[in-house]
Amino acid sequence: MSEEKNLDTAGGGLGPLGKFAIEAGPLIVFFAGNALFDIYVGTSAFMVATVISLVAAYVLERRIAMMPLVSAVFVLIFGGLTIWFNDDTFIKLKPTLVSILFGVVLLVGVARGAAPLKMLLGHVMEMTPEGWRTMTIRWGLFFFFLAGLNEAVWRNVSTDTWVSFKVFGLLPLTMVFAITQTLLMQKHMISDEDDEPSD
Repeated sequence: MSEEKNLDTAGGGLGPLGKFAIEAGPLIVFFAGNALFDIYVGTSAFMVATVISLVAAYVLERRIAMMPLVSAVFVLIFGGLTIWFNDDTFIKLKPTLVSILFGVVLLVGVARGAAPLKMLLGHVMEMTPEGWRTMTIRWGLFFFFLAGLNEAVWRNVSTDTWVSFKVFGLLPLTMVFAITQTLLMQKHMISDEDDEPSD
């Protein structure tokens, strides 16, 4: 079991800092494009940077995680609509709709007796069924919280303020929430010793 897990993780060329750079890079480009020019230049740069980040992730890890891929598709669709209609409402709605989609998938999966997070992260770590269920519910509710928060912000502040919130608010908030789940993961983690038969 441990050898299989080592082989699975050894192929990836991205450490924690590399993964953060892949995720945060397009957002920084988005922020810079908006600050130096406007939301439409920022959105165009965001789309290009998102594609580059996916290619980089695939080259380094030989795989693309499902959630970044789905988010990238939304960036391209809603970014394209923003440019085509010259209306920044589309790119502002993107975080809301992505968060709702993830929340629905996770919570509906739990209601149907499945564990969507296990399918996404099962190759990285092993937890008890109760651990996967609890963490899936927490993330599902958190995504709905993010959707509501994004709606409240973009409808009540300027575009520049919303861009700053998206770049320096949503991603750090998500990272903080992930860190708060560490105790849950440790409590329900299945170690390699637990998988090995006793003598």
